[in-house]
Amino acid sequence: MRAYYYDNVPGDQRLPHDYIPSRPVSLEKLASLGVKFWTIPVEGYEAEVDRIAEKEGYRNRDTINVSKEGLGELYETKIKGFFEEHMHEDEEIRYILSGSGFFDVRESPSDEWIRIGVEPGDLLVIPEGIYHRFTLDEANNIKALRLFKDEPKWIPYNRSVDTDANPHRLEYLKSIGVGA
Repeated sequence: MRAYYYDNVPGDQRLPHDYIPSRPVSLEKLASLGVKFWTIPVEGYEAEVDRIAEKEGYRNRDTINVSKEGLGELYETKIKGFFEEHMHEDEEIRYILSGSGFFDVRESPSDEWIRIGVEPGDLLVIPEGIYHRFTLDEANNIKALRLFKDEPKWIPYNRSVDTDANPHRLEYLKSIGVGA
């Protein structure tokens, strides 16, 4: 995993979009935003992922293959949807089995994007209520184990005035010391 501030230069979302020089972001900074991260070798990962899942209360899981082959005709639509700024009312938990990509999270209160590059062995937890988005990198392929606290669901709430007032968003901001 590598985290840094996103440069906001127009162009292909799959490119690194890193400032020159880079503006790295520490694990401590990510933790202050509620983002959790573990590195677990892919070979024999099951026991460690199971341990973390039990500790964190993740009861369900499935696997997603985000690629042209894995998504078929839905590929372009899904990729565009994943990159729309949104939040969820549940944590987004991903363990990367193969391939690579980028999760971008909104830093509050600065509203800057932080880009998190993920690769095999990375387990990333994005808290409920944080604005974020996802894209593949130039390899156009990622396979991830998705973990869920309850039944598998993935409901995005795109950023809007209404979403800004969502109770999960407000609770998230309160949890990181932003706002009332």
